Amino acid sequence: MNVYLSVDIEGVAGITAWEEARKEHPDYPPFRDRMAREAAVTCAAAVEAGAKSVLVKDAHGSGRNLRADDLPAPARLIRGWSGHPSCMLQELDESFDAVLLVGWHGPAGAGDNPLAHTLSSRTLAEVRLDGVRCSEFRLHSLFAAELGVPIALVAGDAGLCAEVKAANPAIATVTTSQGYGASTLSENPEHVSQQLRDGVIRALGSDLSACRLDAPSAPELQVIYKDQAMAYRKSFYPGAELIAPACVRYQATSMFEAMRFLMFAT
Repeated sequence: MNVYLSVDIEGVAGITAWEEARKEHPDYPPFRDRMAREAAVTCAAAVEAGAKSVLVKDAHGSGRNLRADDLPAPARLIRGWSGHPSCMLQELDESFDAVLLVGWHGPAGAGDNPLAHTLSSRTLAEVRLDGVRCSEFRLHSLFAAELGVPIALVAGDAGLCAEVKAANPAIATVTTSQGYGASTLSENPEHVSQQLRDGVIRALGSDLSACRLDAPSAPELQVIYKDQAMAYRKSFYPGAELIAPACVRYQATSMFEAMRFLMFAT
């Protein structure tokens, strides 16, 4: 079994404020360690479930939060950003049997996580896919679906887990926290670790075909910017159009094309 793991930080247990997610801030190290712990537990569980290969993408910020020695063998680690449209699923292809998402979070504008955002917390107010507010989970899970690779498990805030279950109840979820305004109610980190281990083993031992999603054949994106001047500038991407002072619309013909647009739009 060939497993792909993408790890973010804004959905790990206990994280509450942006200072805790930024490398330059003194509040960051404990939450980097939490991110590393959740990644390591997930990798070990995947191997226990029969994975012969685990490829891990550090998908937060600089992409340089995890270290190779945070992870158990035989896990391999992608650090940094290549610039490929696959983004948080860099190097994912049809050879993988399943994708696991850990430390992920809800979309920009959601109230279930004070750190909720979509792709860029600094520039984007909202991303819509086919008229619906879109999370990083939705974008990347549909990209994976286009490759025929199912999402087996997602761990993150309660709002994200509810979104995942609405998309496909067969996908396993692990809830790490619930946001209330600028606060969070967090699950115990050791409980989360145990839930991750058990959830990954069950998910990878189940019928993975039940976790498949259907990729849209002609996804329409609307990107709403915090700055109307940036929206104007980004509207000159081939095929894009400015439909409101701060909103750019783009009609794609595949999820790959939609993700390629977003790489230039953010």
